[in-house]
Amino acid sequence: MTTPEAILDRMEQVIIGKRPVLELVLAAMLAEGHVLIEDVPGVAKTLLARTLARTFELEFKRVQMTPDLLPADLTGTGIWNEQELAFVFRPGPIFTQILLADELNRATPRTQAGLLEAMEERTVSAEGKRHPLPRPFFVIATQNPLEQHGVFPLPEAQIDRFLVQISMGYPEFSEEVKIIEAQAKSHPLQALEPLAGLADFEALREAATAVHTDPSILDYIVRLVRASREREDVALGASPRASLGLHHLARALAFIRGSSYVRPDHVKQAAPAVLRHRLMLAPEARLAGMEPDQIIESLLERIEVPLYVGS
Repeated sequence: MTTPEAILDRMEQVIIGKRPVLELVLAAMLAEGHVLIEDVPGVAKTLLARTLARTFELEFKRVQMTPDLLPADLTGTGIWNEQELAFVFRPGPIFTQILLADELNRATPRTQAGLLEAMEERTVSAEGKRHPLPRPFFVIATQNPLEQHGVFPLPEAQIDRFLVQISMGYPEFSEEVKIIEAQAKSHPLQALEPLAGLADFEALREAATAVHTDPSILDYIVRLVRASREREDVALGASPRASLGLHHLARALAFIRGSSYVRPDHVKQAAPAVLRHRLMLAPEARLAGMEPDQIIESLLERIEVPLYVGS
């Protein structure tokens, strides 16, 4: 079985200097969640999705989310078949293994809801039938910063469907020099050789679910999430879905790091990505300029960590 370290090393041939981000994305995929990336243009969001698909040799499709995109343009529609004298379902681009939904918040709420429903159910309903999506079905959606014009913010109930929200961030100076050097003659993605396949992914996913979680860690996760609902500067805290997601992501991170059990540091690394998009700050906190990551950092400092966790 191909190791997670080998997968990450291969991806770093294209995505330079973003190992922590790559770990979170791979962990989310192994946990069968989806990823929302909010960041400025030009920081390799699309390249990350293409690199992941090439590394695993999985089918990849990209959809540019625009205001005129209809739900059927994404999920598919029925086409009249003259020979059969019936409508035949023609699958849309959502029928793929890795889907990049670019600039998700430029699509209308109706189209957003169509995608997010398929993400949750992993099926598409059309012409009175349910059509299962491929396995794996992994969505990487990008989102423009909300202060930009022409965007439709995702409702809290819909953004909660994403396991994690992350940002790529600008590269360091030396990393940006390496990026320029790497693309001086050709793009490194063109030379990237696949390292794994569907069978490898399934083996990695099963191995990640076998990682042990001590009851004290589960207790720690629940105390952390419940504490987000008790703060005066948080109008809406994280739900039990966040507790589930935090456990799944922390377990996948433990596997990627070569651990046979989940440690508190795995939970701490996973917490910001899982919780930041699930916290609705109180108006007073927003006016004071507070950010969800500040709340999460405060919770991680305050909630008592289990003294010993082992297998």
